[in-house]
Amino acid sequence: MFFKGLQARQLENELDLKLVSFSKLCTSYSSSRDGRRGDTSDTTPLLNNSTQDRMFDTMSVEIEQLLAKLTAVNDKMAEYTNAPGTASLNAALMHTLQRHRDILQDYTHEFHKTKGNFLAIREREDLLGSVKKDIETYKSGSGVNNRRTELFLKEHEHLRNSDRLMDDTISIAMATKENMTSQRGMLKSIQSRVNTLANRFPTINNLIQRINLRKRRDSLILGTVIGVCTILLLLYAFH
Repeated sequence: MFFKGLQARQLENELDLKLVSFSKLCTSYSSSRDGRRGDTSDTTPLLNNSTQDRMFDTMSVEIEQLLAKLTAVNDKMAEYTNAPGTASLNAALMHTLQRHRDILQDYTHEFHKTKGNFLAIREREDLLGSVKKDIETYKSGSGVNNRRTELFLKEHEHLRNSDRLMDDTISIAMATKENMTSQRGMLKSIQSRVNTLANRFPTINNLIQRINLRKRRDSLILGTVIGVCTILLLLYAFH
């Protein structure tokens, strides 16, 4: 058990040094890419990136192997604590074993976190490089292709504006419909009450008929105005 404890501490020290170097590698990767982003050279950045990627892969394998060894040592110590004849030392052994397990868990978490950050940075840098290459390819294209692309972009923007105008027109029409429906309900209620009074008073009945005729005329005029406005908006949108 004492030998396993020494072996666990030795592996923990190696892991600590490896993780520090691994973290520095991941930090310097992003900094070096940022420093070379404005460089127009094609050879040196590729060599540097390739070297850092190889170092990352090598150190990842080494740290994973050390974590596996430390896990195996902790499992051996756990088997020893369960062996017969160690009951009197069980509390101290369990405390030591738990401490080594906590260290292993912390190192494992730190390794996966650093590795994940490195992979995310590399993926982002590769994506930015791809976008930059596409932009350069676009800029180096012929004038005819550039002109055609500009026309396509303008047409796309025109279609987007037309869609937005149509959405606004539909929204206004729906709001107008809801408002007219509400007003029609109120007018029906009022008309019902007026009809009741008209049935009682003939003079008022004649007045009501005139009001109804004028109301129908106003409705026709309003409907005509709304129709003309809608047609004009559609013509403007698809012009």
